[in-house]
Amino acid sequence: MRVLFFIAGICSFLMSTAQVSLIPYPRSIQWHQDSFSLEHCKGIAVTDTILLKEAKRLQSEIGKFGHKLPLVMPGERSGKFITLQKQTTGLPSVEEAYMLRVDKNGIVVTAENQHGIFNGTRTLLQLLVDGKSASACEIADYPAFEWRGFMTDAARNFQSVSMLKQQIDVMAAYKMNIFHFHLTEDIAWRLQIKKYPQLTAPGNMERDKGLFYSTDEMKDLIQYCKERYITLVPEIDMPGHSGAFRRAMKTDMQTEDGIRIMKEIMGEIIDTYDLEFIHIGGDEVKIVNPDFIPTLSSYIHSKGIETIGWSPGGNLDAQTYRQLWMAEEPADTNATLIDSRHLYLNHMDPLESVVTIFHRELAGKQSGDSRHKGAILCVWHDRRVNREQDILTMNPVYPGLLAFAERSWRGGGSRQWTTVIGNPGSREYQEFAAFEKRLADHQETYFKNVPFPYRQQAAIEWKLEGPHEAGCKDSTVYGGTIILRHWWAPLVQGQLSCAKENTTWYATSRFWSDEAKIMPCWIGFNNLSRSPATDSPPLGQWDEKNSAIWVNDNPVNAPNWKQGGMKGNPETPLIDEGYEYRDPALVPFRKGWNTVRIKLPIGSFKGRDWQNPVKWMFTFVPLQ
Repeated sequence: MRVLFFIAGICSFLMSTAQVSLIPYPRSIQWHQDSFSLEHCKGIAVTDTILLKEAKRLQSEIGKFGHKLPLVMPGERSGKFITLQKQTTGLPSVEEAYMLRVDKNGIVVTAENQHGIFNGTRTLLQLLVDGKSASACEIADYPAFEWRGFMTDAARNFQSVSMLKQQIDVMAAYKMNIFHFHLTEDIAWRLQIKKYPQLTAPGNMERDKGLFYSTDEMKDLIQYCKERYITLVPEIDMPGHSGAFRRAMKTDMQTEDGIRIMKEIMGEIIDTYDLEFIHIGGDEVKIVNPDFIPTLSSYIHSKGIETIGWSPGGNLDAQTYRQLWMAEEPADTNATLIDSRHLYLNHMDPLESVVTIFHRELAGKQSGDSRHKGAILCVWHDRRVNREQDILTMNPVYPGLLAFAERSWRGGGSRQWTTVIGNPGSREYQEFAAFEKRLADHQETYFKNVPFPYRQQAAIEWKLEGPHEAGCKDSTVYGGTIILRHWWAPLVQGQLSCAKENTTWYATSRFWSDEAKIMPCWIGFNNLSRSPATDSPPLGQWDEKNSAIWVNDNPVNAPNWKQGGMKGNPETPLIDEGYEYRDPALVPFRKGWNTVRIKLPIGSFKGRDWQNPVKWMFTFVPLQ
């Protein structure tokens, strides 16, 4: 019933508190006492001309710190340098592994190719966090998984090229390498097809009418990714999610004419763009023509392009990668797999997202293998938005992406999907608290001017009290968002393994304030998913369960909801339903300890429909 003061010692198993916060944290690192100062650096040296591209990139990046470093070749050096060295490392993952050594006499980044050098310089830039010097260390690093991806849906809600590039830049900074770009939907077809301009005609779109990606813009995005060692995977969903196609072409994809048109579209895409993969979707549709997916897959493969499809989904061939989105793996035990199960940020509370992704074992493996390539983190903001920035504000895109970058690079994690941080003293808690400290440092350093809905929560302690029946007992739990029972239980673990319907639990904590003040707080009881058309909270109440909160015995009233009691509608944007995108609650705090007590009643665990799942949860986080 108190806020734990963060003890630096719990971080020591991963990193010294005196050292720089790195994400993802290297697989092997030894810190030393010295440092290397850019003030004494004579330039950037390369041992092979193939590395000049990365040397020029690093030169430009360090130039932003105010240091103009010349590029030099071997034999031209005299003094202290940053050296980029092409050499065998002996590490796994030849394509991406690197070694990095920093001492008072210089910096050496070693890799077997340009991509490895790029990864090493990403770590180096984090070491140069103050723009002046880098702590002495020795790093040997490589990824656990070959695929470390991020997917965004620009078909339902169009995103500008500049906002897409912002997300790609963040991916690159954290060594992610797959950009899955969802381009077509029932709502709109967003990729220019010169042979069929009607596909992107405003009249055939239901949202953001007339907004699509031109051929030149798509080429630019593909090149922008390539320059950052990211593979862009366009998704042209077929034969489902194709309402825009039907409106434009006046036929269904699965007809004979539809197949002909789709082959022509695929031919134009393959001939126009420099691609390795095309995602063909294939999910959430009744297959009325069993030849459709095999015909299109075979055609794409004949052009030298690999395919990816959703699983469960249509009748994919053996060559097509399966991207998993539900619990089970496909029956085909030889299929190549990409994991996106319980990796949809649009369904996650911001504080929950970092916990569940950080603790997560990806692809059911501690590290990848020839069949389990890795994972892709997804954002499906199905509901209309008022402005594109809402996608980053209403979904924990950047906090979740950094947690995912950490886990997909380092591997490990727990097979049980969970929302539970753990208890102090446990390895799970220690690892999470150490990562969260690094996450907070990155939030402060790199994300000041972009949405980053997260606050440190590992130190927030709650006493849960409820009915002592069926093995239930009072317990102490940790976090800013506490999920008593997850709406996808038992797949996802909540705090109460003994959760029962028609009960009431209470949560109590204490928060210190150095002075009497009005404290801005995040408070919430039902973090609405951004995909289903969930109803807004009722007027005058926090939620439909009659949840309540008191601070120092004074009730904290629910917000004056702008859409209170409104039935959910996918075309009606969310406005203030989530704590992370409405103004914080202003709560009077007194000097000293402040007691927070929360009432958490629950009726049935079954929602009245799939759009309104029962979320038995709460959030309370003081923001100062």
